Amino acid sequence: MGMILRSSISLALCALAASGCGRLQEVGRAPELTPISASPEHFAMSAPIFEPMISTDDGPLSDASLWTRGRGSLLGDRRARDRGDILTVVVEIDEGAEIANSTNRSRSGSENLAVPDFFGLPQILDRNLPEGATTDPGVSLDSGSSSRGQGGVSRQERLTLRVAATVVDVLGSGVLQIEGRQEVRVNFELREMLVTGYVRPEDVSRRNEITYDKIAAARISYGGRGQITDVQQPRLGQQVADIILPF
Repeated sequence: MGMILRSSISLALCALAASGCGRLQEVGRAPELTPISASPEHFAMSAPIFEPMISTDDGPLSDASLWTRGRGSLLGDRRARDRGDILTVVVEIDEGAEIANSTNRSRSGSENLAVPDFFGLPQILDRNLPEGATTDPGVSLDSGSSSRGQGGVSRQERLTLRVAATVVDVLGSGVLQIEGRQEVRVNFELREMLVTGYVRPEDVSRRNEITYDKIAAARISYGGRGQITDVQQPRLGQQVADIILPF
């Protein structure tokens, strides 16, 4: 048992040391931006797009006509609909919730049991008891309990973002799978915005925008990494101690 415990501790220390060495390489350097050459957006945009040729009895329509149904025409529909297309996701979250409750309960009870005549045994016992002691009542029980609790939850969130997302896949039902990522680095702090989810083509507005509340299975992340974030996070040892220690 002791050997297993020592082995576990050694493995944990090795893992902490390895993670610490990885972080030491970032000392004095700004956070690296995520490369876009191997991203899902890159592969989606690299896929060839085949536009169907619209024809009439007289032959194919001229590309110079203003009345073609193509996406490049004056009246064409430029909303995202194919793999590799780009649309704008508008995130405007301004929510607040407040919950308060309280409970108060009390209870008391009293029970007395006396046996004054039971073959004269109470009188015999009273004569042998010390002065002031008696067997009347024979049993006496008193109980009482009370409880009181209060609880409250207050939460407020506000987030306003506009992120360009790419259609990375078109499902068999026609639903678009989108993914958008933006990274902004200021000095030694990197701010990262991530939006993923599923969108119906008909929910995309004529301005090629969609609001976050129309994205199914939406995953919206806004965070960062860098010197400021690193200082705000507790040390690795403290995080491990918070998980392991029972008190």
